[in-house]
Amino acid sequence: MKTQVAIIGGGPSGLLLSQLLHVRGITSVVLERRTQAYVLSRIRAGVLEQGLVDLMREAGVADRMEREGYPHTGTILAVDGESFRIDFTQATDKPVMVYGQTEVTRDLYAAREAAGGRIEYEVEDVVIDAHGPSVSYTVGGEPRRVECDFIAGCDGFHGVSRKTIPEDVRQEFEKVYPFGWLGILSETPPVNHELIYATSEAGFALCSMRNETLSRYYIQCDMSERVEDWSDDAFWAELKRRLPKEHGDALVTGPSIEKSIAPLRSFVCEPMQWGKLFLCGDAAHIVPPTGAKGLNTAASDVHYLYNALRRFYEDGDSAGIDGYSETALARVWKAERFSWWFTSLMHRFPDQSRFDAKMQRAELDFLRTSPEAQAALAINYVGLPY
Repeated sequence: MKTQVAIIGGGPSGLLLSQLLHVRGITSVVLERRTQAYVLSRIRAGVLEQGLVDLMREAGVADRMEREGYPHTGTILAVDGESFRIDFTQATDKPVMVYGQTEVTRDLYAAREAAGGRIEYEVEDVVIDAHGPSVSYTVGGEPRRVECDFIAGCDGFHGVSRKTIPEDVRQEFEKVYPFGWLGILSETPPVNHELIYATSEAGFALCSMRNETLSRYYIQCDMSERVEDWSDDAFWAELKRRLPKEHGDALVTGPSIEKSIAPLRSFVCEPMQWGKLFLCGDAAHIVPPTGAKGLNTAASDVHYLYNALRRFYEDGDSAGIDGYSETALARVWKAERFSWWFTSLMHRFPDQSRFDAKMQRAELDFLRTSPEAQAALAINYVGLPY
């Protein structure tokens, strides 16, 4: 096959890039190693920055999000049983949108199928020629090849795209956190319409929602623990212990429909391009989920790459292509900083000294009493401008 842009990875970033390019008449082929059903079964984030909301509108896939999503104008922080609210609109005049990543992906699949977009599933043995450029692969043992102008690597942390960049070319920066998040999904009403970030002597907890009858909850746990160690009753009891009484008393419990433990890490690969290969999303960077920046930082990569490709094909301007990595990384590192800061602020670390604990509490007290500190959090949480 021949196409203008070959996209490795059929998750939300690859699909969004493909749909945006389609709107501008630029052809693409998406290669996904799993089935569509598998991709849609993955439970992921559900807080969308305004920049991603605008990209969904530009891609023509925002109708269901506008109807079923939940704009949030603030969030609640709880510290040792006392809570206060961060108002996003006072500092930014922008909300965030609560709309599950699975639903974003579902909308994008529907749009690509309606447009006759080419998506290859269960792709194996992917080999990228970043200078050809081309992508070779197999489907059901049959060899195939796509010749293209550019390649977008949207295939995640474990994908082939980043590993295609030679080790002596790329630098990788990583911080692994000494805890994970035990999360459950339950068909219960959320404890609060807005997200609750809580910290206490027992550790971190997060109350979030997908809709009025579907809730997502997390508690900080040790990475040596296993999902099998936690019954639903034990999870609910521990979550309630970490929340202020008013929220704990309002908690509606029920059987979990999904339960998992996720490790936390910060990771960045530089550069994000090599030859005609460009990395997007988790292929280039990972953030701890505390700041809700994973999908949103992938979306900012898509924004920069889409506009660079658009200018190249429409105007013959290669400046955006040449400067993609530098431009994308400037925003990536700011998102990494916010996610690292918020994670460090809200979690209890196993090697934390008494002095560290006092500093953490002083930082939280400053955040509670300082409108300027709250404004800085709000500006970062709703998303820095592209």
